[in-house]
Formats: sequence, C-alpha cells, structure tokens
Amino acid sequence: MGKSKNEIYAEQYAKCAMEQMRRYGIPASVTLAQGILESSNGESTLAKKENNHFGIKATQSWLDGGGRYGLYTDDKPNEKFCSYDSVADSYEHHSRFLVENKRYAGCFKLQADDYKGWAKGLEQAGYATGGNYAASLIGIIERNGLDKYDRMVMEEMQAQGRTPGEDMESHLTEEGKGYAFPLERLEFLLVTAPFGGQRSITLQTDHEAVLATEDNGKVVSVDSGKSLTVEYARTDGTTYQVSYQDLANTNAKVGDTVNAGQQVGVSGDNLQFGVVQISTDGSRRNIDPAAYLADVAQKGNINLQLMYEGKDLMEKYKAADGAAVNTTLSPEEWMKKLLSSEDSGARLGYGTDPVVEMAITMFTSLMALAMQIDNKDEQMKVATEAALGKRIDLSALLAACKECVLEIQDGGRPILHMDNGNGIFSHELTASEMNRLSLVLSDTGTTAEQKRIQVAAIVNSIALSGQVARNYEQGMEQHNGQGENLQIR
Repeated sequence: MGKSKNEIYAEQYAKCAMEQMRRYGIPASVTLAQGILESSNGESTLAKKENNHFGIKATQSWLDGGGRYGLYTDDKPNEKFCSYDSVADSYEHHSRFLVENKRYAGCFKLQADDYKGWAKGLEQAGYATGGNYAASLIGIIERNGLDKYDRMVMEEMQAQGRTPGEDMESHLTEEGKGYAFPLERLEFLLVTAPFGGQRSITLQTDHEAVLATEDNGKVVSVDSGKSLTVEYARTDGTTYQVSYQDLANTNAKVGDTVNAGQQVGVSGDNLQFGVVQISTDGSRRNIDPAAYLADVAQKGNINLQLMYEGKDLMEKYKAADGAAVNTTLSPEEWMKKLLSSEDSGARLGYGTDPVVEMAITMFTSLMALAMQIDNKDEQMKVATEAALGKRIDLSALLAACKECVLEIQDGGRPILHMDNGNGIFSHELTASEMNRLSLVLSDTGTTAEQKRIQVAAIVNSIALSGQVARNYEQGMEQHNGQGENLQIR
C-alpha cells in the first residue's frame, strides 16, 4: 500500500519543521499538521504559487518591509497573502508569527513535545476561525505518527544538554542580517540618473562610505582604486556582480571576502551602482539595480526607498503583478522630502524647527507658483534641481525685475537675491516677511494668478525697502568720505 498524501508531505518538510522546533520550541508535529491542513498537503493554489503553507496574510509591517504578496479571496475578495521565495521561508515566518503575537504566549509555556496542549492552545487563541481545529491537528498527528519528529528533536537536543527554543532570542535578532544597501541612509537613497541608457544608476553621495550589500561576497575586481566589483553566489546557482564606480578610493582588494554593511570604498561626488546577473549557463545581463535592491530590501527587511524625482524605483519590482506604482507625492512634497534628507547637503531639520519649517514650506510653495510647467515629470525634475541647489528663480513672478532668486542657506535661512535694474542686493527674509508670503501661498480662496500678483507685490515692497536702505548706506558712506576729505584739507 502506497504512502498517503499526509505522509509524503510530512517526509518532504520534516527537516523544516524540526529546525523550527530547535529554534523556537514549537512541536514539529504541530507545524507539519498545520502545513498539511492549511495547504492541502502543499497542493493549494497559495502553496503552489506563493510558497505559503500556513495561509498567513500580509500585515502592514510585512508590506512596509517590502514583503511580496498575492491577491486571493478568503473572508473577502482580493485579500493580500504573503508570498515567499521558498517553503522554508514560509515555515520560518509561521514560527515568527506565533512568537511575535502575544495571544499565543501561553503555548510557549508548554513543553516542546506537548502536541496536544499546543493544538488546544492554538485553537483557544483563535488561530483558525473553523471549529474543531485542535481535534483536526491531533488527528493528523496521531494518524501519521508525526510526533516521532518531536521525539527525534528532543533526544538530539537532550544529548547536547540543550532544550528546544532556548536560543529563540538570538534567532529573532538575526532578522535582516546578511543584507544592506550600498549607502547608509535613514529614509531613502536619492537617484539622480536611473537605469536605462547607462548600465547603472547614479546615486547622490558626498565622499562617504560605500557598503557591501550581502554576506559572503567575493571581491573580483579593483581598478586603480576608482572602481570595485563584488560577486555574490545565490543558492539557485545564479550569481550577481555588484559594481561601484567613480570612487575616491577603495577599502578592499581582489580575493577579499566581504559581508553586508562592510565598507568597501569611499564615494566621490556621486556613485555609479550597477548589477550584472550571471545565469547558470554562464550568460550575463545588466539588470536594473532597482530590481536587485528591491530583492535585498525584501530579504533583509530593509525599509528604505530608492527615490528618483518623487518615485520609488523599487515599487514596480515589489508589486505582485509587476506593475509600476504611481507616486502620490506632489512636486512640493518631493522638495520637502529632499530638503530634509541627508542628500540636501546639510539637513535643514524640516519638521523640527518651526521657523525652518515655515521657510521650507514657503520655499516649496513659491517654487510651485513660479514653475509654470504642465508636464508632471518635468515638474519633478525642476523640483529635484531646486531642492538640491536650494534655490529657485522667481524672476517669472516679477515682470519689472531683471533677476530674483530665493536661496535657502544652511540653517534654513531664506536669502533673496535681487537685481531690479537700479541695483543688486541680497536680503534675508524676516519671520514677519515669511509669514506674509506663507499666508498668501496657503490661501485656498485665491487663484494661482491672484497669488502671483500678491507675491510680486510683497517681494517688490521688500526690494523697495532694500533699495532705500542701500541708498541710505551709500549716502552715509559718501558723506563720511567727504567729511574725511574736509578734515584733511
């Protein structure tokens, strides 16, 4: 008589379940029984397409961490279920799901081989909505003798003087290790040139450390200290070569082994970051580094974005259907995001200092008013340039002015540079002047044209005051000079 589907499933995934028991103290028999029940012996659509053997839905933290998902109908249509690279990943996430939810805390007070207590505890904690869940699990375990896997782990660990789950904390803190982004950032990496015509992306940098992106990388080339390539072998037989170009210097030599987050060099004013994928047949192709970093973000639970003109370039590679996700950022919001980032030259502290916040809000609103461009992509490009240069040209708002530029200096100080035909001068806007401009810009009851007229009037009045002050100073200088001449005579 042949083996049952339950037995075939258990034999196939027993090693995964036993490893989870060693790590977290969850009976291997219970994990296998849940997998059998939830995945229909690995034959459910969710198991086949997403490697999801426990019916775990995608939480917001899973999505925020770049976790992939598939859409399926359960309690309601188009619910998001976690998608995994392997069944082993599904088993690992199932264990973490139980560990990290307090409602299952009672189960972890039980012995690791108490499968009946665990089955009843899972049902009481509400793991499944259907009735008789504990009885179903116990029945599967006892009909198929799955408790033998519990005994194997218990005997093995007792021989070593250890108990299942004793190293749980160390396994939990390992999440996210092994992967890193090429630059240290708090929120996002700024791309100034995307993948396309060039075989890399250009990242905004400022003579800073560049980092290895995975563990066990092998440095395969170093070119005069100006470029470096690290090779990473994957379990599926493919290889990725990650290159760093336009470096100021390197910190590694050919043959070195490097790990994720380890410094391999120092960037110049920017970093050219490229990725080559080498297939098992030896064929090579340049791939979009955004696709590679999306994979690194998902595997390493790295919650960073890769931003180009207001769009996260990784989103289309994270989406389940491969479709690009439209950004919700406006040019103004994108400028604020840039101005408060590490890549603005000097962080201006948006959101922390109310005066600086008012200056940046006014700056971005003025940019939007002065930028008479219909094309959204062009708007984002101009917004990027304005934020990185921290200056906008307001000349279009003042017909009578030869040139008018607003610049945000370090510390969030807004400086107005003007040439009104009668003279050139610079003026730091006062809090009162910023407030007047902000009130006009935030008025929802006026049209854009009305705002332009009112802004022009305020700036002209500032210019007039500045010119009067300048004339007075020049007059005093001339008077003092004449006085000195008279004294000499």
